[in-house]
Amino acid sequence: MTDSANSDPGLRERKRAATRTAITAAARALTSARGLNGYTVEEVCEAAGISRRTFFNYFPTKEDAIIGHAEDDVPADVIEEFVAGAAGSPSGDISPTLFQDLVKLSLRLAEGMSASEEETRQLIAVVKKEPQLILRIIGVTEQREAQFARDVARREGVAPDHPVVQMAVVLLGTIARKSSMAYFSDGNTRSYPELLLENISAASLLFSQPFDSTAPAAAEGNA
Repeated sequence: MTDSANSDPGLRERKRAATRTAITAAARALTSARGLNGYTVEEVCEAAGISRRTFFNYFPTKEDAIIGHAEDDVPADVIEEFVAGAAGSPSGDISPTLFQDLVKLSLRLAEGMSASEEETRQLIAVVKKEPQLILRIIGVTEQREAQFARDVARREGVAPDHPVVQMAVVLLGTIARKSSMAYFSDGNTRSYPELLLENISAASLLFSQPFDSTAPAAAEGNA
């Protein structure tokens, strides 16, 4: 008889994601308490309830375990729902609901923040203690943004380097980072979705203002 856990790819991936999360949580807790050099991989394994071999199947180093996997914060079903949102739009044309769906996607992803808030706060504390981890965080962020560009491009039927795709990545990434910084700042009492929508609304208002792309060229000609 075939074991259902082995025959169901979705269940298998959920189990893998749960194991990655457990390893990351253990590594962050130990780093927060003792510093990066104050514990061993074996202690991470003991806290996560896994073997040393399993640890290295998921992460090459303690530092990578602390930062986590690039895909763990982005549920596949949420991304697929976003991609399907342009099904009625001709491939190669930017769909008229892209911005609206990007906002919905941002809010859907924000729903998971409350569940991982303690882990995120812990990561912030860890980075304050071990600032060299910032470079690894930047690397994971770049991986996530590259994948996001591929997802938007797949939805719209264009290349990942399409200017609208690239602007979506830059704009939403910047807004998310600004919102996160405000959310986790000392004394904040506002919810992350509230801060996120405020910043998205501000960007939308700014970019809705009239813009004459020929003005700079005309000004140069009159100089």
